[in-house]
Amino acid sequence: MAETKKALVARLFAEHRGGLQAFLYRRVRRRPEAAELAQEVYVRILRVPDLATIRDPGAYLYTVASNLARDHARRERRGVALDVDDPLVQEELAEQPGFVGQLDAEQRTKRLNEVLNQLPPKCHAAVVMQYWQGLSYEEIALRLGVSTHMVKKYLSQAMVHCRRRMGRLGVGL
Repeated sequence: MAETKKALVARLFAEHRGGLQAFLYRRVRRRPEAAELAQEVYVRILRVPDLATIRDPGAYLYTVASNLARDHARRERRGVALDVDDPLVQEELAEQPGFVGQLDAEQRTKRLNEVLNQLPPKCHAAVVMQYWQGLSYEEIALRLGVSTHMVKKYLSQAMVHCRRRMGRLGVGL
């Protein structure tokens, strides 16, 4: 194969971009994620040490895309991600929950602290900085040394974790 890696990827991109994104969209059902996964396909092809071993680059492209879509679906099933920027989620977070149950406020607070302490350190820190210190995503990202996207992921993971763990006790969150 006389083509360089970059030339091959550029050709594949030109030939398959629309079809590949449509292929991924049918699997993930969100255009931004399909576009992101399509980009990852090309990055992975660039990482292949010997392109001469690939007999059919077009077929290889779709095989990589299929594997990425499958991995994406697995990640989605592991935890339902909440978009903390979604106005409905923000509204729900701002509401004072109506706790009806046998646990009083002190017990709920104690239980919530236990649940929060089960979170990974950066995830826990993001929750503390957001909800107790009132910091913005950008400020949290700077302090944790991560992207704002990662801060949103941490907060989403924390919300899912807390809802599940508190829900098991019949305690709303």
